[in-house]
Amino acid sequence: MSFLAPGAGTSPVTCGGLRSRAVRLLQQDMQQVDFGVRRFRLRSGPARKRLEDSGRAFLEGFNHSVYARNTDALGTALDSLPEGFRGFAFEGAGMGCALLDLLTLSHGRRVRELLEGPGADYPHLIHVGAGWAFGRLRLRPWLGLRAGEPLLHWLAWDGFGFYQGFFDSDRVVAGQRVERGLDPAQRAVRDQGLGRCLWFHECAEPEALGLRVAEFPPWRRADLWSGIGLAAVYAGGDDQDELRALVEAAGDHRAHLAQGAAFACAARLRARTPLPEHCGTAAVALTGVPAQTAADWTHTALVSLGPAPRSGDHYRQWRTGIRRLWADHHASDPSDGATRQPVEGSPTTDTETAAPRSRRSR
Repeated sequence: MSFLAPGAGTSPVTCGGLRSRAVRLLQQDMQQVDFGVRRFRLRSGPARKRLEDSGRAFLEGFNHSVYARNTDALGTALDSLPEGFRGFAFEGAGMGCALLDLLTLSHGRRVRELLEGPGADYPHLIHVGAGWAFGRLRLRPWLGLRAGEPLLHWLAWDGFGFYQGFFDSDRVVAGQRVERGLDPAQRAVRDQGLGRCLWFHECAEPEALGLRVAEFPPWRRADLWSGIGLAAVYAGGDDQDELRALVEAAGDHRAHLAQGAAFACAARLRARTPLPEHCGTAAVALTGVPAQTAADWTHTALVSLGPAPRSGDHYRQWRTGIRRLWADHHASDPSDGATRQPVEGSPTTDTETAAPRSRRSR
């Protein structure tokens, strides 16, 4: 896969002194996503290239968002990218726009214009991308941005968790660290994002993913598997045999794996571009139904929340509703054997944070 040169048609020389310096400071080097540089798992086969290309598309979207003089120009640049990787580019653009909004105190103007303009078909990805910006600035989402659908604001915590796992993997992946002060809803979605990152960190290798998740406290594993399911369908990288092995590795958390997969189906189909073959294959393997049916579960569960859902409890209910629909289809219990978080004072592998005191968001 070949990528366009970020900022094609826009020369920093013509941008004016301050803007030119800002562009040079913010633009990102594509080598950041090389798995060797990141010290991620390296393995033979197509998975590594597919996942690294996804990262490159993200960075290209980010760089275009920095170069572009307006939202229309940004949309034109992103629409020129290959359809299968375009969502990652919009995710990167979401990060770039949110970063600029936070740095210039513009109250989310750029993110809002992106969501209401060329990114209208990619709201999930743009909200996730905004979470990367908060991670970059060491801020908690959603302070300072007023844009997008209130319930999807929670996806910024997903992007926040992915960013931490990607750029601070020694502490966040190997050390299982989580920052202090997160409420159960924030932590749950943050760990979903970390689970997505584990898909890249372990180069989509099912056995390695199972072993990695097993290192985390039991009360965090369900959310991690939710993120893994999302990445397995959206990003791809596994063949049929590996997908079957992934389901087996998820064990008691298969409902959460399926719930994340359903989210990925909804995001892919919202884009109205042809569904990549790997998405359809993975959707069936992880949910037991075609991608459109899995996506419909997310809509049905959302409608059941009533008008204008926005709270962390609403987001938790949304996820639970998707798992319940999966369970109804398979005639199994919606909790699917998910473990509960420890009570106060229980030992965890996280020496920096005590276990949450209330029930884990499910």
